[in-house]
Amino acid sequence: MSIRSKLFATVALPVLSVSVAVPPAVGDSLMKPFEVAQEGGGQSDEELLLQKQRQAEEEAARQAAEQQRAAEEEAARQAAEQQRAAEEEAARQAAEQQRAAEEEAARQAAEQQKAAEEEAARQAAEQQKAAEEEAARQAAEQQKAAEEEAARQAAEQQKAAEEEAARKAAEEQKAAEEQKAAEEQKAADEQKAAEEQKAADEQKTADEQKAAEEQKAAEEQKAAEEQKAAEEQKAAEKPKAGGETAPAVEPQPQTGEGQPVPGAEQSQTGEGQPVPGAEQPQTGEGQPVPGTEQPQTGEGQPVPGTEQPVTAEQPQVQQPAPEVVDTRTEEEKVKIADDPAATDETVVLPVENGAAVLDSDKDADNAGGNQAREERQKLREELRAKEEDAPPPADDAAAQAAIAAEMPADLPQKIEANLNEKGTRVDEAPVFVVPETTNIVNNTVINNTVINNNTTVNNITNNITEVKIVEQVDNRVILGVGDQIFVRGDDRPRLRYDAEETYYDQLPRGRTRETIVRPGGYRIVTVYNRYGDILQRSRVDRDGNEYLMIYAPERDEGPRPAIIDVGYELPPMRLRIPVRDYIADVSDDPDRDYYEFLAEPPVERVERVYTMDEVRHSARLRDKVRRVDLDTITFPTGSAEVSMSQAKTMRKVAAAMEKILAKDPGETFFIEGHTDAVGSDRSNLVLSDKRAESVASLLTEVYGIPPENLATQGYGERFLKVRTQDAEQQNRRVTIRRVTPLVRPVAQR
Repeated sequence: MSIRSKLFATVALPVLSVSVAVPPAVGDSLMKPFEVAQEGGGQSDEELLLQKQRQAEEEAARQAAEQQRAAEEEAARQAAEQQRAAEEEAARQAAEQQRAAEEEAARQAAEQQKAAEEEAARQAAEQQKAAEEEAARQAAEQQKAAEEEAARQAAEQQKAAEEEAARKAAEEQKAAEEQKAAEEQKAADEQKAAEEQKAADEQKTADEQKAAEEQKAAEEQKAAEEQKAAEEQKAAEKPKAGGETAPAVEPQPQTGEGQPVPGAEQSQTGEGQPVPGAEQPQTGEGQPVPGTEQPQTGEGQPVPGTEQPVTAEQPQVQQPAPEVVDTRTEEEKVKIADDPAATDETVVLPVENGAAVLDSDKDADNAGGNQAREERQKLREELRAKEEDAPPPADDAAAQAAIAAEMPADLPQKIEANLNEKGTRVDEAPVFVVPETTNIVNNTVINNTVINNNTTVNNITNNITEVKIVEQVDNRVILGVGDQIFVRGDDRPRLRYDAEETYYDQLPRGRTRETIVRPGGYRIVTVYNRYGDILQRSRVDRDGNEYLMIYAPERDEGPRPAIIDVGYELPPMRLRIPVRDYIADVSDDPDRDYYEFLAEPPVERVERVYTMDEVRHSARLRDKVRRVDLDTITFPTGSAEVSMSQAKTMRKVAAAMEKILAKDPGETFFIEGHTDAVGSDRSNLVLSDKRAESVASLLTEVYGIPPENLATQGYGERFLKVRTQDAEQQNRRVTIRRVTPLVRPVAQR
């Protein structure tokens, strides 16, 4: 309804109603004077009528005026109210319309902003994808160009080498021809001289023969005269009863059939071999004594400028190892590898010159050869007869079943105490002490294998093993113990990768606590002893949840040797699973499920929880767990570098490790570095340790495996995969093992 219609209804209509109602009232007033005149008299009717009429008119006018005024006031009031209401309604509608318009505008603006953001995100994603594709394309082109350049350079080098070889061959051929001509001339000259000499010799021979004949005739004459004189003398003398006989010729001392007595023979041990002590110094099979070798240009070449002078005496000379002669056929080796539990013999890789599968068997072969193999086979037979050869454990808990009861009841409190023990904050990372000379007493030596520098068979000996600093190369120290050398590195720089903060606390009894704070608020807390051995390592997340990684309860046995192989206290190991289930070669089986393989438990029971240092120095302990050979990483001779193309071959193994850590962040993987037998022992030790560290750094920086879950150690040429002293690619490798059940109680997972 419009405002005009509302005014008509509220103002004009009431006024019309009042005007319609006025005539009846006027009529009543006109009649009233007549009624009064009839009642009162005194005035004329006409006057009364006029008076009445005037009064009535006045009254009617008054009433009409009052009614009109009231109607006008009411109409004005209603009009004002209606106008106010109309204005309020119009204002409300205008406000609603404005609010609706604003809401619609805001909605449209939000939709436009959202569309703009989505479009921007889409464009950004497309740009990022295009950038990644471009980067990948450029990387591929660069890699292709690098490969082509490398191939070109290799082709040029090969061509140059071939040309050089051809030139040398031509020169050698020319020299050979000249040499041949010279030799022929020389032969002719020699032949002529020989003929002349022959003629002279023949003349001389004739003269000598004539002189000899004359001499012979004279001697025969003299002999006849002497014989005649002797007969005359014999005839003149009488025989004596019981006369002396000529003394017998005293035989030379003998020991056996025609063999000289020891001490009287020539200086030989065997056919043409020098007496021990008279030969040239050796450390291992054909390797020079550390400090006496010439600079190497093959495997294990020392890094220029990094080696420090030797600061202690050289290790004792190790005699060359007896050669192992394996007469088994390839078919027999394959059969044993498929079912090692069916034999007590040493299991070897079924390849040409394949070494023993178990590293502890390699040590025995290196020390005692076939004799050591036979001794270990006898002991394995005895174990089988005593029924001490239990089947492989089903899981980690079963592997540690024998030690679960030995764990102290307050173990969680002890672990927590190491985290919260009060110490003295130090500003810099402490320098660990080099292991000192240690008495090693009552070491049982088994199977003619070297145990802590003693070589005997089933004997108990006392010996003092001296730990010496042989050499220092960067942050690595080579230690000599008897006739063996070990490399000792420092993992702390690698552990501090991507750390936000690192600080150290000095604890009682020479211990040090290292705390590394990583992004995300979690901490890695490691307690070291004075030598740098790990006593405990824990991962603590931002909520305070702790995951124990490494812990071996302290043993109250007094000071222990700094370097000792505790595995020599154990009997020879019998492998009871197929070699394929024990060793995973990445090159042979790239599609294997490495998660299932690495998650498998140890292959035999674990006697106690060992320290990481004990695992480092004992092949027998490491043999308890399976291993992955990263043989797709083919190190160049003398190098520890890994190319990105080869690093990609680690992807499936790294993914398996990541999956294991997602289930249990406290797992520990052990990475071993190895070299072939070319080069010196010391340089190979350092090189192998660098190889292990390179792979550990790659796993962290490329695949995101936390560095605290990785431990490394180099072993040089000690554990060859193929028995050869020549350059061999399969021996230049890195091995990964999951050693968690060896270094941590299962109950603390």
